[in-house]
Amino acid sequence: MDMPVNKFKRAIQAGTPQIGIWSALANNYVSEALAGAGFDWILLDTEHSPNELPMVMAQLQAVAAYPTQAVVRPAWNDLVLIKRFLDIGAQTLLVPFVQNAEEAKRAVRAVRYPPEGIRGVSGTTRANRFARVPDYFKRASEEVCLLVQLETRVALGELEKIAAIDGIDGIFIGPADLAADFGKLGTSGDPEVWTAISDAGKRIRKAGKPAGILAPVEADARRWLDEGFTFVSVGVDLGMLARGADALIKKFRP
Repeated sequence: MDMPVNKFKRAIQAGTPQIGIWSALANNYVSEALAGAGFDWILLDTEHSPNELPMVMAQLQAVAAYPTQAVVRPAWNDLVLIKRFLDIGAQTLLVPFVQNAEEAKRAVRAVRYPPEGIRGVSGTTRANRFARVPDYFKRASEEVCLLVQLETRVALGELEKIAAIDGIDGIFIGPADLAADFGKLGTSGDPEVWTAISDAGKRIRKAGKPAGILAPVEADARRWLDEGFTFVSVGVDLGMLARGADALIKKFRP
């Protein structure tokens, strides 16, 4: 039995735009409904949602039936969290709040087996199809896609050093936290923040890495795609549900 090919990794390496959806509702039923819509990727969040390992595994299983590729965001750049997500079959990880090259290297070591890394070895997991993939340990790193999230001015200052780390497959800009770091909490559309994001996108591409961002406002998403961002999440399920509910009740109780 062969291991699954990471189509998301190959697509962003080829520079093919990937349109994604952010899932914060922490539910496999929701994940399956979103996966069936035709998005290229779906972000399963565990940083800012009440999502835990068994729930994420159920979401991965639900998404697996569709062409949509799953991306899991651990709550932190933590060896144990990363190891457990990889073992349940996550192939693409978005590691939040990476500040410098050393933290990026730590994430790379976490997703690779020795001697290149420090990922713990388990013989029978969902990742190796329960020991049915004979060459899994040799090929695992080929199919793992590691994305790191830069969220502060300090991180942007270290961008080139982070991008130069072998094993970093893409760099994601976190607009909300970046805005907060600029003293613009809750206003990620501020011109100063936008200028910083635009500049970061250019620098990421110049470094030869694909750039990603969350942009739930359509005009913003189109702008970043036009500027060359490769993987862009264009919506958040929780926000879509809440705003849709708001709009519906206003029709009856204006």
